[in-house]
Order: sequence, then C-alpha cells, then structure tokens
Amino acid sequence: MSEHMNDVAGDLSQDHGEPDGEKKSRFEVDVLAVSPVTHDVRAFRTTRPDGFTFTPGQATDLTLLRDGWRDEERPFTFTSLPDDPELEFTIKLYPSHDGVTEQLGTVEEGATFEIGAPWGTIEYKGPGVFIAGGAGITPFLSILRAQAQAGSLDGHRLVFANAHERDIICRDELEGYAGLDVTHVLSDENVGGMQHGRIDKNWLAAHVTDFDQAFYVCGPPAMVEDITSALKELGADPEGINFEE
Repeated sequence: MSEHMNDVAGDLSQDHGEPDGEKKSRFEVDVLAVSPVTHDVRAFRTTRPDGFTFTPGQATDLTLLRDGWRDEERPFTFTSLPDDPELEFTIKLYPSHDGVTEQLGTVEEGATFEIGAPWGTIEYKGPGVFIAGGAGITPFLSILRAQAQAGSLDGHRLVFANAHERDIICRDELEGYAGLDVTHVLSDENVGGMQHGRIDKNWLAAHVTDFDQAFYVCGPPAMVEDITSALKELGADPEGINFEE
C-alpha cells in the first residue's frame, strides 16, 4: 500500500494491475494551477492528453517527474468531469510521511506529472447513499459533479466523515448542490448542525431508513471494511454496495 492509504482513500488500491506482459499507457501532463482546498488538501489542474477519457469515480497512477521521484507511482482519483478540457486531482498532503504527498506539497505551476490509463471499480449505478471518510470523498466528487451538471441529484445523500470541521473537503460546493442531502459526521469535534461520533452499524441503523438502495463507500481501508460489513448485516444487497476492491 502507498503512504496515503493508511489514512485516506483519495488514493485507492494499487492491486489493480494489467495483464502480464501488457505495458501501461503513460502520458505526461503539465500542472496548470495549484490551489488550496483545505489546510492540507490541494487541487492540481493539469493539461489533458488528446483522446484521454475516464469515467467518474476512476483513478490513475500518477508519478511526479522530479529527480529522485520518477519511480514513485501513486494512485489518485480524477475529480474533474469527463468532458472538462483539463484534468483535476484533489489530493491530501502528508508532510510527515516523507514521501510523494510531501513532495506534492511543493509542486507549483509548470511541474510535470506522468499518469497512466484510468482504472477503478467505483462506478455510478444510480441514486443512493455516498459514505466518505476524509479524502475518500475524491472519487465521489466527479460522480456528484456530473449528476449536478445534469440536474439529477434528487435522491442522493452524502454522509461525510472527518475528524474536524476544517478537514471537510469542498464543503461549500457540496452543501450548495440542489437535491443533495449532506450529513457531516465529526469524530474529534462537536459542532452545531453536525453529527458527532463515528459511522458504524449503530449509526447506520439510526440514520438510514432504507437499505434497499445503492451504497457507495470510500475511505481508509478499515472504515470501508467495517461499513460494508455493517451494511450487509443491516440488509443491504451486497451487489448494491460499491467500493474500491
């Protein structure tokens, strides 16, 4: 697992390889802009290779083309829309990890990334409940943005878990979407209008009334495992639970 996987699923599983002997397609993209999203999250806008396509929810393996880091590949999800002229990655930085996300914290306009072909198993399958932990929101951003663009967010709910209020990624955007029901759950802070605690079986039983719908789950591996198990125990159809495998 990458350094990023221990805390968040903005990076997704790296065990998604390609057939033996098949070389990955790689593309160089230039960083056009870097902007802050929260105190430790930044959005990177890059050029988009001609003909490059992806589906909302998918990720790519990204490499920072910088001396000493060209062999350090990490997975990150696209947070742009499939028809945007540029690509976007929304990435949580971990300066203490002495790794790729620390290096990304020093990236400025003009830097170059290398990305691979898109991959991932989180796929939009209709309205339902999106359960995100921290930067696990990233595969959902493209999905929810696409539905917002189509005016089709009615019947969608987002349950967003974070440690503190300041950690909430794209809060104003998400809360501003017409039709999207947003519930914030904070584990380490009591804030008015937000739930306090952790999303577990008891929380789900108390706050979700319909388990006969689609569920989308993304976050730290332990959280994903616990929530998917709890959903199944509460009667959710395993085929209707979507998460990165």
